[in-house]
Amino acid sequence: MAKKTYITEEEREKCRKVADAFVELEDVDIVVVDVGRYGFVKLQYYTPPTGFENDFTFTDSRELFEDLWEEWLHTQLIMAAREMNTGDIDYDDIFMRLPEEKQKELMGRKQHFAGLAGIGTV
Repeated sequence: MAKKTYITEEEREKCRKVADAFVELEDVDIVVVDVGRYGFVKLQYYTPPTGFENDFTFTDSRELFEDLWEEWLHTQLIMAAREMNTGDIDYDDIFMRLPEEKQKELMGRKQHFAGLAGIGTV
């Protein structure tokens, strides 16, 4: 019986570049792991002794990029909310409270990550 492959070698290489571009997310308990023929798995929220609470599998580099971009942006917005001492508000509200310059800076990082990942224009 032949083993089924769920990701092409080309897409696997693209996903590896995306994962490498967002390696700083490991600082907030998000790690992306190459699981061979199955694709890439995003592991989130590590708590001992049970391990990671969430896992998501990706076989498409664009989908992985967009997911990790959202994670990165949300992490930045959470840190900004803490600095502003804001209560329980959603990501859009936090973003709108930021100065326009900071909003542009954050959104500009998407192109930066796309360049690192070799994704091109996003």
